[in-house]
Amino acid sequence: MTIRLMLADDHRMLREGLRRSMLEQGFDVVGEAGNGEEAVRMADELRPDVILMDVTMPEMDGVEATRQIRGSLPSTRVVMLTMHADQEVLAAAIRAGASGYLVKDCSTTEIATAVRLAVSGETALSPQLAASMLDEVRRLDSDPSFGAAEEERIITRREEEVLQLIADGCSTPEVAEQLYISQKTVKNHLASIYQKLDARDRTQAVLQAVRMGIVHLD
Repeated sequence: MTIRLMLADDHRMLREGLRRSMLEQGFDVVGEAGNGEEAVRMADELRPDVILMDVTMPEMDGVEATRQIRGSLPSTRVVMLTMHADQEVLAAAIRAGASGYLVKDCSTTEIATAVRLAVSGETALSPQLAASMLDEVRRLDSDPSFGAAEEERIITRREEEVLQLIADGCSTPEVAEQLYISQKTVKNHLASIYQKLDARDRTQAVLQAVRMGIVHLD
């Protein structure tokens, strides 16, 4: 199945370059938006599988556009593109429901991989952003006020094992191999974890689980 891809960036030349590159990678580029408001409107009309979303745009930024799109179109995945590995922006994007986080100096292959991972429910991070995410998680973990009023939720021991491996950076196939279970079983555990931790994806689940002391980062 060809992945239907939409581009959202206020720089026309960058959009044109991305379009050419993504077409060469075999994606069906169904539309281009020049600002956040246009991205929200076009997403509702086109229902793409994945949106490559710039963070800084006029009218509405990419984080708010992602929040609105994910709220109305939960099956549409969003991969964020940013100029800098900013911890606050990354944390906001995670909470908004983004499925991938890339800096704009990454390669076409890295972008294509992130799009395919997003469709399969995986999360892709540029190395710079991965480091920022870990810093943000540790900061939230040390902040006693973060989520203090939220009701704690319990997950099973097996689900804890799955989530710890995810926090360690393992992919779904790697988790399945290490726990001697099928990839389908891993995905079933993740679906249960998301529901219990009120998380949209594995990144949000890891943030929540670290805060609750369920999993730990080395």
